[in-house]
Amino acid sequence: MEQTPESVQRILIQPSKGLFNFDLRELWQYNELLYFLVWKEVKVRYKQTIIGGAWAIIQPLLTMVIFTIIFGRLAKIPSDGMPYPVFTYTALLPWMLFAQALTRSGGSLVSNANLITKVYFPRLLVPLSAALAPIVDFIVSFLILLGMLAWYGIPPTLGILALPFFLALTLVTAISVNLWLAPINVKYRDVAHTLPFLSQIWMYASPVVYPLSMIPEKWQFLYSINPMVGVIEGFRWALLGKQSPNFMAMAISVIVVMALFLGGILYFKKMEQTFADVI
Repeated sequence: MEQTPESVQRILIQPSKGLFNFDLRELWQYNELLYFLVWKEVKVRYKQTIIGGAWAIIQPLLTMVIFTIIFGRLAKIPSDGMPYPVFTYTALLPWMLFAQALTRSGGSLVSNANLITKVYFPRLLVPLSAALAPIVDFIVSFLILLGMLAWYGIPPTLGILALPFFLALTLVTAISVNLWLAPINVKYRDVAHTLPFLSQIWMYASPVVYPLSMIPEKWQFLYSINPMVGVIEGFRWALLGKQSPNFMAMAISVIVVMALFLGGILYFKKMEQTFADVI
């Protein structure tokens, strides 16, 4: 049956007006696209690799061994009474999830330039998919941690019920930072080059190889503005049953992340109207 001009459905796409007019329903309508973008990120990461997904085990495991030798054995850095390998591996899990999400999302808009300039969809899906893809590596690495906890005889506590919250906080932290960095990278490509260096500096500014207790008490509030401080402290409390976690650091991290996220949403929304022209 031949369609007449009157029977053809027309869809008019217009930019939303106002910074605070953020359509969450539209994001949900494109959830299938989000799934395929995440799957594409996972496939590209391990495409044409010899050992494939085994890198998700080798990378944190070797990093943990090196840190244990250098910081645990040679530098004699304390570990709050926990075996140093478990102490540092528990911190490496959220850190590597954050670092991978940060690196991938930062350049995600530029790497998907062909898609952005040809098809309409919520642009937020691009950095969001790049941040969610490392969860696959996290799950594989987490299985190794469970084996380590059993080996060292560290039983689970009720704190493990809070682990999904700290996992979500890790992802939201990465997404919040990239809501600022990804749009800037569209115009200034230097951002993608500085992300690995920024990630390395950020790691040593977080309590990955040392405990939060090493920071002088008078500086702990300022130090906790780094959102990864509360994330790592939360992971160690949830998984290792730490008796006296720093809830102040966790609370500060949540407040900082929420501020970064809300500000990042507004900034991303403002800049996305020019992506197709600049990218």
